[in-house]
Amino acid sequence: MNREQGTTAAADNAAVVAAIQASDEAAFGDLVEGYRRQLHVHCYRMLGSFDDAEDLVQETLLRAWRARATFEGRSLFRTWLYRIATNACLSALERGPRRVLVADVAATDPRKELTPEALPHLGARPAEVAWLQPYPDELLDQAAPSESEPDAVVVSRETIQLAYLAAIQYLPPRQRAVLILRDVLGWSASETGSLLEQSIASVNSALQRARSTLRERLPARRTEWVSGNTLTDEERSLLERFVDAHNRADVAGLSALLREDARQTMPPHLLWYDGREAMLALFANYIRPTSMHYPGALRFVATAANRQPAVATYLKRAGDSEYRLLGLNVLETDGGLITGITSFGTQLLERLGVPQTL
Repeated sequence: MNREQGTTAAADNAAVVAAIQASDEAAFGDLVEGYRRQLHVHCYRMLGSFDDAEDLVQETLLRAWRARATFEGRSLFRTWLYRIATNACLSALERGPRRVLVADVAATDPRKELTPEALPHLGARPAEVAWLQPYPDELLDQAAPSESEPDAVVVSRETIQLAYLAAIQYLPPRQRAVLILRDVLGWSASETGSLLEQSIASVNSALQRARSTLRERLPARRTEWVSGNTLTDEERSLLERFVDAHNRADVAGLSALLREDARQTMPPHLLWYDGREAMLALFANYIRPTSMHYPGALRFVATAANRQPAVATYLKRAGDSEYRLLGLNVLETDGGLITGITSFGTQLLERLGVPQTL
């Protein structure tokens, strides 16, 4: 932390203590509100759910006001809030299942939808699966407006991309908390142990086990991921060509962008399309007006989510006066080609702030 950041933190602490001593709920709320987006990203990473994170942040703010007398200014106000948020998330994780992507559930014929009977190990109908949700980059940017701010690391792309979030869902809740606190937020083993009421040795052991699990679960190419919080020129070019291929219903153009072993999944539907040819068949069926499966006029808007290129898809059906959100396609890329597309349906996008109509 540099001198300017330290001065700001000290001023925040003093303002919080003054608000508590004056029982000024409004002033306290204004101070807490400044950390809302950072806390939301933290809860999102812990839970894998944008919607649940919204609820947990609200619970965190309520807990903070109720526990205000315990804040004496000896620690950073931000640290105190993260402590409350982490404990709220741990309680929530004890009550609910881990979040998944389609590929985490089961492999299947790409032309057939999975049935509940095909998922005995899951113990839930498709509609009840706890799906991982995306996070729009526009909102991530609000969590850390500049690289010089202490929370810039919170939204670094290595730890917010879908592959990372899917991998950490396999960690037990407390291991997940240790990994995020130590490797994402940069807390010391002592600080982490204090929050979780564990010894430093226990924290270090949990961190080693968590890192080992990640090495097994993360794609091998993750070691080659670029740093930074914005799309690369290569990713932006690929995204532009992807949108252009869709706008022109250009099957050959899309084919040139896909790696042969690319895969497309469509949560909350338990299906996927495995390989370039299967994905192109899907594309041709829905993009061409002459196809029997053509749903109506489509419009595609380039964007970004989870620090990955993304496209919001809008549909105008016959008789409609406007385009309505159909889904959000988050792209995985490698070596200038698309290796995967996760097409999130509107059921998983309701609270994300993505425009519902055009």
